[in-house]
Amino acid sequence: MAALALSAHPGPALVVTTIAALLAAAARLPLPVVVCVAGGVAAGQLVIGWVNDLVDRTRDRAAARADKPLATGRIGAGPVRAAALLAGGVCVVLSLAAGRPSGLVHLVLGVGAGLAYDLGLKATVWSWLPYAVAFGTLPAVASLAGDSPAWPPWWAMAAGAALGVGAHILNALPDLAADLRTGVRGLPHRLGARTGRIAATGLLVAASLLAALGSGHRPPPWVWGMLPAVAGLAVLALTGRGRLPFRAALGIALLDVVLLVGSG
Repeated sequence: MAALALSAHPGPALVVTTIAALLAAAARLPLPVVVCVAGGVAAGQLVIGWVNDLVDRTRDRAAARADKPLATGRIGAGPVRAAALLAGGVCVVLSLAAGRPSGLVHLVLGVGAGLAYDLGLKATVWSWLPYAVAFGTLPAVASLAGDSPAWPPWWAMAAGAALGVGAHILNALPDLAADLRTGVRGLPHRLGARTGRIAATGLLVAASLLAALGSGHRPPPWVWGMLPAVAGLAVLALTGRGRLPFRAALGIALLDVVLLVGSG
């Protein structure tokens, strides 16, 4: 069971699910709808994570990825494939139960973008696009749910897109050399470690500024108080090593949700 959970990339999945739940709650949706939004997003993240490890298992073996249960043999492809199919069914049911507009956006632009990354875009210059689409439309998954669906403002979606691309670059940096040996040449690999780190940090800061100030309304004082925390995490993203920059990006993602809510 632990190996199956690890194959689903549980850390990022938990953060994305938390973001969706907070956005749905901030939209003042009824509790059952909030549960459907969060549950649908959680199931979708499991599908994307498991398919990613299924597709990459040969590449992960070649790179000697000890953190990948499928690559090390701790679990076989059969149980992971079955779990992905089950999660996919749950994802469809819960996403559509939250409301058809929300469900279609999540299934097509959220889960669909994630699977497109898994199945080929990861290794191309377009590797950033699924992250931009999936994270950019995450606010819409919440705002389009329930009985009064509405698209979120452009700046909220732009903040999500910038955040997603920045996180993508930082997540790839520790594995650049291994990826290049196995034929992966996504956007982070073409940028290189130094340029990629600078670009990603800039995108994360831009996302936070859009979240805090994009509405054009005067934000409450506590919003200004959160920006130094964003700056501190941005410094970690710029200077940290290993997985620390990506974890800093996840922290900024959670702060950005609070900034979005605070900015109205």
